[in-house]
Amino acid sequence: MIEEFHRIKRLPPYVFAEVNRLKATARARGADIIDLGMGNPDLPTPQHIVDKLVETVSKPRTHRYSASKGIPGLRRAQAAYYERRFGVKLDPETQVVATLGSKEGFANMAQAITAPGDVIIVPNPTYPIHEFGFLISGASMRHVQAGNGDDFLRAVEHACRHSIPKPIAVVLSYPSNPTAMTASLDFYKEAVALAKKLDLIILSDLAYSEIYFDDNPPHSVLEVPGAVDITVEFGSLSKTYNMPGWRMGFAVGNERLIGALARVKSYLDYGAFTPIQVAAAAALNGSQDCVSEIRRVYQSRRDCLVESFGRAGFPIPPPPATMFAWCPIPEPFRALGSVEFAKLLIEKADVAVSPGLGFGEYGEGYVRIALVENEHRIRQAARSIKKFLAQSPETMHNVIPIPQTASR
Repeated sequence: MIEEFHRIKRLPPYVFAEVNRLKATARARGADIIDLGMGNPDLPTPQHIVDKLVETVSKPRTHRYSASKGIPGLRRAQAAYYERRFGVKLDPETQVVATLGSKEGFANMAQAITAPGDVIIVPNPTYPIHEFGFLISGASMRHVQAGNGDDFLRAVEHACRHSIPKPIAVVLSYPSNPTAMTASLDFYKEAVALAKKLDLIILSDLAYSEIYFDDNPPHSVLEVPGAVDITVEFGSLSKTYNMPGWRMGFAVGNERLIGALARVKSYLDYGAFTPIQVAAAAALNGSQDCVSEIRRVYQSRRDCLVESFGRAGFPIPPPPATMFAWCPIPEPFRALGSVEFAKLLIEKADVAVSPGLGFGEYGEGYVRIALVENEHRIRQAARSIKKFLAQSPETMHNVIPIPQTASR
């Protein structure tokens, strides 16, 4: 028998695999699946960004190798964004690195700062790369139930004092994927003070900084005086400008940590295709009316989802930010678990969602719904779910438990 490779053995079974298989099977037989699972924006990239890409790609010199840490103009554009949006001044030469999306930045930062056996404090539930990037690097996780208040900070402190070896870093993620919770500036001030007290690096995921509702823009932890001493923050253009396939993100913050990331990346890639970087700079430097319109579309979809699903008997707490809703499973079906409930939605309602267990053990009892279909399709999904919920769980199909191994 061939033994599995060491790093592959550390990765648990993919919780979404069975749901994805059922979705593919249903589509193969002709079912019209309304896919509210993956957070894959359906809206087009704004035209002025596409135009800049087309203009730049016609120049042969841009077809050569690019810069691993990002072309200077792009790094300056990201620094200007931080000063304009958060009042935070960054040196584009030493405190900004362009990444192939925030996910790649997170994973390579894990490679840069982690030694085998190091411990990382990670909220749970959370976006999978926050955990698995470090698992691949050889680290161990200490999970803390996700939150945005004093209870979370006290749990971080407890985890730090009762872990051997002592954790080296804590992950923060606001607005959060999957829970959509946000954090106040006061929370960040307390988090920075605690991290300095405990000698922790802060790794902050700010990928949804511009997808917010109710005129309450999210903060950056770097707004806190002294936060840059211990913090790297990751951002992305994927959701802000509907550029998910372009793979354009950033890491910004502490010079030593950014330098470590840049050095690792210098051995692994030559950066994104130069025309993509030029177009990304145009997105950051140009009119932000497109961002306001994207935000308006997501808010309209959110309101439609909350209203139509609520009338269908599936109450959904309105998310204050992100393109996701974090939804408790309706009581009659809660005992089935999130994976089995998600499978039933595909089989009986032609609707796909993400099971909460895929984001960590504390995600059980929830599903994540992505706002990636238009309002007509959302209402169509609500009608199907209303019929589905009218049935008794016992009358559906035999439940085959899925191994509960999303997190360690």
